[in-house]
Amino acid sequence: MELQKMSNGHHDLSPEKITLESEFDGLENMMALGDTFLTNKSNGKIETQFTDFDGKTSFGMSIFNLSNAIMGSGILGLAYAMANTGIVLFIILLISIALLSAYSIHILLKTAGVVGIRAYEQLGARALGPPGKVLAACIITLHNVGAMSSYLFIVKIELPYIIQGLMGIPDNNQWYVDGRYLIIFVSVFVILPLAFMKRLGYLGYTSGFSLSCMVFFLISVIYKKFVSECSEEHCNNDIMLNQTINNSTSNIAKLVTFNPQTAFTIPIIAFAFVCHPEVLPIYTELKKPTKQRMQNVANISIMAMFVMYLLTAIFGYLTFYESTDSELLKMYSKSDTLMLCVRLAVLVAVTLTVPVVLFPIRRAVLQLLFPDKPFHWVRHISIAVFLLFVVNLLVIFVPNIRDIFGFIGATSAPSLIFILPGIFYIRIVPEEQEPLKSRPKIQVITFVIVGFIFMIMSTTFIIVEWVTGRKTMGGH
Repeated sequence: MELQKMSNGHHDLSPEKITLESEFDGLENMMALGDTFLTNKSNGKIETQFTDFDGKTSFGMSIFNLSNAIMGSGILGLAYAMANTGIVLFIILLISIALLSAYSIHILLKTAGVVGIRAYEQLGARALGPPGKVLAACIITLHNVGAMSSYLFIVKIELPYIIQGLMGIPDNNQWYVDGRYLIIFVSVFVILPLAFMKRLGYLGYTSGFSLSCMVFFLISVIYKKFVSECSEEHCNNDIMLNQTINNSTSNIAKLVTFNPQTAFTIPIIAFAFVCHPEVLPIYTELKKPTKQRMQNVANISIMAMFVMYLLTAIFGYLTFYESTDSELLKMYSKSDTLMLCVRLAVLVAVTLTVPVVLFPIRRAVLQLLFPDKPFHWVRHISIAVFLLFVVNLLVIFVPNIRDIFGFIGATSAPSLIFILPGIFYIRIVPEEQEPLKSRPKIQVITFVIVGFIFMIMSTTFIIVEWVTGRKTMGGH
């Protein structure tokens, strides 16, 4: 039965509104899951109109938030990936992953539209029952806690050096250059107030500023490419410059290359566009939400990040060639004022990403523990405080936290990009609409298989790193 919400909050059940009753017999079951949707017949097509939340976030702010969710610390390793694949192979891989990510979001949004659900956990419940809901919530929580830990770990390591470099403070072990105290300060006075925001859409402004910091990083990488070729005094690393000058083969860009590190760089590229836990929360708050409108948000965000990734990788690689490090910023001198400002900009960017990443975790916790409870500020604030407290403890007291969550990320990222959206689609889209042997379902099954391949590859590479002591750059 179609429900048309009126201005007084009641529903219009007039006879002319009961024309699609047979098509929506399952609406009551969907409402029981906590989300409802309306249907509107327009130009012969049935469009889903959600009523679970009145979205007020603009199209542009949604793009900022999703782009910020995509942009992670993995951008620092893309030049290294290009150095070990070659320019042409890297571009092919990056285009392929961008298209696969857009396709993954497409099937996720299509699945959400079929049943009128805009929560990842509830899609899991619809597809696999209660275990599916728990599985989706746990994967989102582990993946995003890992991302938060990674970002705060970067703050812990890099911020003391930036303060010492910009202010000329010696390494005298004072509290204000101790990374442990600095991440607590950043968490309490920067991240926590932003995490208290009621809606993710409010973070559009900080997400826009975060992206502008990464644009500054990109411009500086491009600038350093040219000044490092002109003058040794402006070069980023004297040792690297001498190696480049003395080795004429190292400053030749390779179009395609294969070496023992090539396979290790594939996960860096494969997980460069992980944003799927944030897609449905952003969709929920989008003004005038339709599948096509949200898909446009995703496509523009992925395209923008693709351009930034490609330019960063190309100019980073063409600056250092074969000697490119797995973390690009390490290649630049810590006494270079410009690059110290760039390091600070990157830290600001990853810090402002933490609240965006925290929102899906809180939503997952609420879906698991308080599925039928209305919004309450005490729960909202308490979950944010608890999550940041736990992440701070992990970053401060667990030295190898990045390695631990790197392994978790190798399993959670393929699950969020490939496996879960595919399984949801196969289980939720009705057989009458798309039989299992239909072309769309076969494509999705193949998509899921690719996800398992990436998962096996990533976990294998990380285990090899642990066994051999080899260090490579992680993904998101």
